[in-house]
Amino acid sequence: ATCGHGCKYGECMGPNKCKCFPGFTGKTCNQDLNECGLKPRPCEHRCMNTHGSYKCYCLNGYMLMPDGTCASSRTCAMVNCQYGCEEVKGQVQCLCPSGGLQLGPNGRTCIDIDECSTGKAVCSHNRRCVNTFGSFYCKCQLGYELKYTSGRYNCVDVNECVTNTHRCSLHAECLNTQGSFQCRCKQGYQGSGFDCA
Repeated sequence: ATCGHGCKYGECMGPNKCKCFPGFTGKTCNQDLNECGLKPRPCEHRCMNTHGSYKCYCLNGYMLMPDGTCASSRTCAMVNCQYGCEEVKGQVQCLCPSGGLQLGPNGRTCIDIDECSTGKAVCSHNRRCVNTFGSFYCKCQLGYELKYTSGRYNCVDVNECVTNTHRCSLHAECLNTQGSFQCRCKQGYQGSGFDCA
């Protein structure tokens, strides 16, 4: 079985046929599946879609049970949590539906953790971190694009001179560099390469 475009989050099962890992969809399994939009709904109360998965949480006044259901709780209602709560050794604690969120100073609402600025996120070579609410993802650095080469997905240099995405002067030549480009004025012209006279 060979898949010319590769299977990003899945495995190749036949000629250009991908079998996606749970939580992913698309011809090359490159798209996140929004489980929160599925019927029947995976969560009893509320659902938060995450990359490749989802998290359930409960309305205020309810407690998230180990099986993902929500049970009415008088103590939770009194604490007034944003995303439901749990009882630990008789103590009521508010919950956040994702590891990328933390309880705010009031102990009831959840605030986002910026994994990109705290250094919690590690992105591989040629990729940059993009923070999202409750999570993050890695994207190719500017000047690079995601391409399927030699059996896997890699961030490869964009040749701005070939794709014509450079801003060089008509009187300049374009020179491709790793992740960028340079403009050099042609013979008989002077300037920055973006302006040549």
